[in-house]
Amino acid sequence: MARLNPQNVERAKAIVARYPRARSAMIPLLHLTQEQDGHITPDGMEHVGELVGATAAEVRGVATFYEMFKHEEVGTYLVGVCTNLSCMILGAEELLEHAEKTLGIKAGSTTADGQFTIEEMQCLAACGGAPCVQVNYRYFENLTNDRFDRIVDDLRAGRDPEGQAVPPHGTLSRIAAQLPVPATPADRERPEEIHPPAAPQEASK
Repeated sequence: MARLNPQNVERAKAIVARYPRARSAMIPLLHLTQEQDGHITPDGMEHVGELVGATAAEVRGVATFYEMFKHEEVGTYLVGVCTNLSCMILGAEELLEHAEKTLGIKAGSTTADGQFTIEEMQCLAACGGAPCVQVNYRYFENLTNDRFDRIVDDLRAGRDPEGQAVPPHGTLSRIAAQLPVPATPADRERPEEIHPPAAPQEASK
């Protein structure tokens, strides 16, 4: 599938309605198309452009800037192993080698059953929990080889690893945000009237 399906078109319209300008919804809509298909497709980018009033080239410029957007199919579970300095010092390179051996693939590849893709990542901003691994952007810190194997076993068995829910790749949240929606297009041009800025606090004497 490439273009958003009818259900996601309705979700997209609701997302666009939250913003003063439709183009501001481009990144959330890209996440929506990635949630639907597991990665970003050319037709998906074109469809997002139609929904926000942008060209496919403009949408592609945004989609290719952010690393979280994938332009080729990845596994159900994207396993990202950080190999930056803090993680490297604490054994990340050995952990990556172990992950490749456990899954039977090299970094940048996907298992034959389509379940797992390994990706070498740079700095997951969890240096205090090194070595760190993300599975579909859910963090697992201070990871050991044995814990990695148990996480893989749990995912293969359909269990939540270490009690943490890991939805399929592309799903950022299982709960849709509930935000107030401006009543009319004219209201969306005056966001300050819908959400007025907080009154300045009186300076302390």
